[in-house]
Amino acid sequence: MSAEQHGDPRPDPGAPDGTGRATPDRAQDRRGLRSVDWREVGRRALVWLVVAVVAVLVALGLAAFVPRWWAQQVGRLVDGTFSLGVWWGVAIGLVFTALPMAVAWPALRPGHTWRTRGALVVAALVLALPNLLTLSVVLGTNAAAHAGQRIMDVDAPAFRGATAWGAAIGALLTVAVLVLWASYRRRGRELRKVRGED
Repeated sequence: MSAEQHGDPRPDPGAPDGTGRATPDRAQDRRGLRSVDWREVGRRALVWLVVAVVAVLVALGLAAFVPRWWAQQVGRLVDGTFSLGVWWGVAIGLVFTALPMAVAWPALRPGHTWRTRGALVVAALVLALPNLLTLSVVLGTNAAAHAGQRIMDVDAPAFRGATAWGAAIGALLTVAVLVLWASYRRRGRELRKVRGED
């Protein structure tokens, strides 16, 4: 119920005064809009646009170089030997799947800030780089990926398949260890709770 219905001659401060002028609240809103530094907003947008363009160019450059380079490194390591291809493939696939999963696992648990979660995810991605590089050769469709595939066919036989098996084994082992560790900790908390009640 407005002030006029009670016979109060004072105008409602939140309503227009009938003169075509804005109320104080609306005037404050307009002053707030005018106070926005649009130059600063435009400058920040331009900076983010430049960063995005540079990131895309770097990604394209790496995609044209990294698969071939990684295949050459693996080829030197395996040296065309089938048994070494199996050994190094399983070892790299297992280690560089298990470590990233173990590092990223705390990020899924409560009690961490978003900054800590982000740092853990970045660390996990860095640890997973060898497998990601092999994946760029296997799944890549550009000229560098095709060249990497040919190099691995000759200089690193069985490496790609063995890496897939190693990654699968590493993932299963890591999940099993984490589940057992969580079960062990939960059992320890329950035992401490029972002893505290006794």
